[in-house]
Amino acid sequence: MKDPGDAEPSRQATRHRPPGPPRQRTSRDGTARPPSAGTGQEPPGGGRAAARKAARAGDRGRKRRRARPPSRRKRVLRIVLGVISALVLITAGGGAYLYEHLSGNIKSVAIGGGGKEKADSFGRTPINVLVIGSDGRNSKDDCKLGGGCGSSDSTAGHNADVEMVVHISADRSNATAMSIPRDTMTRIPACQGTNGAPSTPGYEGQINSALQYGPACQVKTVRQLTGITIDHFVMLDFAGVVKMSDAVGGVSVCVSDNVYDTYSHLKLSKGQHTLKGDAALEFVRTRHGLGDGSDLSRTYAQHIFLSAMIRKLKSAGTLSDPTKVYALADTATKAMTVDTGLGSIAKLIGLADDLNKVPPKRITFTTMQTGTSPTNANRVIPAPSASALFAAIANDKPLTSPDGKKTSAGEKTGASKSPASGGSGSSPSPSATVAPSDVTVSVDNGTSTSGRAAAVGAALTAKGFGHGTYGNASTPQAKTELAYGPGQKAQAQTVADALGLPSSRLSSTGTPGVVLTIGADWTSGTSFPGGSGSGGAKADTHAAVSGAHVEHADDSTSCAKVSKYKTVEINGVPMTPSQAYAASPNKKDSAP
Repeated sequence: MKDPGDAEPSRQATRHRPPGPPRQRTSRDGTARPPSAGTGQEPPGGGRAAARKAARAGDRGRKRRRARPPSRRKRVLRIVLGVISALVLITAGGGAYLYEHLSGNIKSVAIGGGGKEKADSFGRTPINVLVIGSDGRNSKDDCKLGGGCGSSDSTAGHNADVEMVVHISADRSNATAMSIPRDTMTRIPACQGTNGAPSTPGYEGQINSALQYGPACQVKTVRQLTGITIDHFVMLDFAGVVKMSDAVGGVSVCVSDNVYDTYSHLKLSKGQHTLKGDAALEFVRTRHGLGDGSDLSRTYAQHIFLSAMIRKLKSAGTLSDPTKVYALADTATKAMTVDTGLGSIAKLIGLADDLNKVPPKRITFTTMQTGTSPTNANRVIPAPSASALFAAIANDKPLTSPDGKKTSAGEKTGASKSPASGGSGSSPSPSATVAPSDVTVSVDNGTSTSGRAAAVGAALTAKGFGHGTYGNASTPQAKTELAYGPGQKAQAQTVADALGLPSSRLSSTGTPGVVLTIGADWTSGTSFPGGSGSGGAKADTHAAVSGAHVEHADDSTSCAKVSKYKTVEINGVPMTPSQAYAASPNKKDSAP
């Protein structure tokens, strides 16, 4: 399925009881009931007839108790046990054949070291996974969905049209899924191609293009951009989305109005729909039909879809049925490519179990805050405020409170600007009074870690700052410092906001220019490390969600907002998606 908008640069691009005698039970009114048959004990008072009568009364009490609906905690426990039981059935009761069959479905690729997650005080570590949605058409099923057909052994020529950093907290109490818009401009690092993909010396480009040099390159690019340690990746192709939505019996979503996206071919009437097959793919790929018609709108639709799928997966009817679980496992393992650290059924079950521990109300979907690229009005760069979101994830900070409420003070903050604006609708940090494009930053490496100046400098360039000189400091530096010349304090503050650098690290000099000297207190990542005792800027969870379009997986009331702009066209005539719906009565709806 080819989205014409992908080829139009003028358009807005943009989850035992101990041994011993049986205990005496009591009836509903608190009186003693006889022990169970077979215990060798004679019930006192009344002989066998009385015992039978008491037993019948006990049976009625048990029936009354069974009629009570289970508590929420018991329902959750039943779901978890259902999942485990089903997987045990698949891997044990089903025999070695089923286990080997599922294991044989999995394709894995090594991604190289990216550092280790920092353990909490109890020795627990968080998990970070990059979820990649590839636009590659590698199979007959993919080819039927449109576009060119490629090789299943390589990602050469493929793009990462979906990128989500999924963070599962160390204590497994919460999770965050942060989308990175595919049209983000950044520095692609030097990458050694694997599995038939070419190598690259590095370049400035669109972030989704890194997949052309292999999944490891895509992971490396996101690590460099965000400063987040990423241990794993999971990549799905087009057909995988279709098959997984079918395996769970369809995913229920809502649209705010009639919509027809003539590019993704999504056509739905206003209201709720259960999406299966191609309709599911059309929904997660629609861009022109929703919001402001930008790529940011596509990320919002994906959050709604994935939230609905999580709710469906956590329903007892789906996960307590071994047949459904096996069908889903078979479908998923055929559709995905993972890193070698997840390349077995046991490891995938472990990851799924970790995520299943998180209640939907504490699974937060966000989109990286963006601003307009200074070199291309139809592309975006991370906004200065994105550094707070990156820091919150890197420092394992939840974006919801324990009761599931948002940590921010207010409402969802989705994009609402016209496509003509070229931006995402997010606002810069209040303290930033100078645009990044008006600031040129030179970076010196005062650490013993090679490449630090280039890495941080590339991150600044990706955020829209001008490229100064990169090199080594004349002497080793213990602390990171940002120096600025006469009249350049506001420029330095803009840089500090983008990096999460506290104001205490700024100093004035008599020499013109803004120079960042990286010290031994900052040896990895591209956001200044936070935490008490380090002097760094702590991860601010309130700032992290500002402008990040927050959705929670338990929100079943959220409707995808249909675009009010003329983002589509029929026979060359621009119109809104609702107008296109009205103008196409003979075009069959994607779902009833």
